[in-house]
Amino acid sequence: MPYGEKPQTRPPIDTTTPSVARMYEYLLGGSQHYEVDRKACADLLRIAPSTQQLARNNRDFLRRVVRILARDMGVRQFLDHGSGLPTLDNVHEVVQRVSSDNKVVYIDNDPMVLAHGRTQLHENKNVMVIDQDMRETQKIRDATDAFLDWSRPIAALFVSVLHCLPDTDDERDPAELIKRVAAELPDGSYMVICQLVSDDTAVRDRVTHLMDEATHGRWGRVRERHEVRQYFDGMTIIDPPGLVDVTDWYPDNEPPPTHLRPTDWVEWGGVARIEA
Repeated sequence: MPYGEKPQTRPPIDTTTPSVARMYEYLLGGSQHYEVDRKACADLLRIAPSTQQLARNNRDFLRRVVRILARDMGVRQFLDHGSGLPTLDNVHEVVQRVSSDNKVVYIDNDPMVLAHGRTQLHENKNVMVIDQDMRETQKIRDATDAFLDWSRPIAALFVSVLHCLPDTDDERDPAELIKRVAAELPDGSYMVICQLVSDDTAVRDRVTHLMDEATHGRWGRVRERHEVRQYFDGMTIIDPPGLVDVTDWYPDNEPPPTHLRPTDWVEWGGVARIEA
């Protein structure tokens, strides 16, 4: 399996600071986490009790969206930003059931994510793991030039990761990141974005403060729907279903009625097509 450019030395796995990737793994019922991650999740669940449900909804959305893009839209290349720990039915497993030739690039800079990626995916020639901050778009492009065909459609995935990035006044801002990636994508490509949003100011502020403090600044912000909508400026949103609670994006089963849905926060977003 190709790996992309890696630094000479890699920082050790930090078991004293919560990792967003390991917290997500814990919420999904996985085993790759530490006590510090479980404690952070317990604190988070006290503020937003639906967090575990949202994590599972989000994972289901990821599986659905890449399956539909590969099977129905004919996409053969996937660029997964902030991929997280390998779990059941990863992007490459889903899309390679459609065609074994489908290619997937996973981008992450969490040492534990990278260690598991190397261990579990080394024999798959159509999967690449890049040890990189997702905001380093030029380095990612350089690393994938010989692996992906940048003249053919690519699906860029930003699934439940943009809330991990802080707002800035430069090119590292989440909105600027999306603009750069969209500008690089070939005509006919797709952009997949969802992130945690809340209409409740107290939830937004308390979760943002908790996660920023727990991760020592490796966090961004819980945002509002209108901010996520702005990420799609200049793109053609697939509508229906439009931008929605991800449980409503072409669900496999009847989604829950309104009165059974979370009221604290939600994973919200959708898919857009890149057109010249």
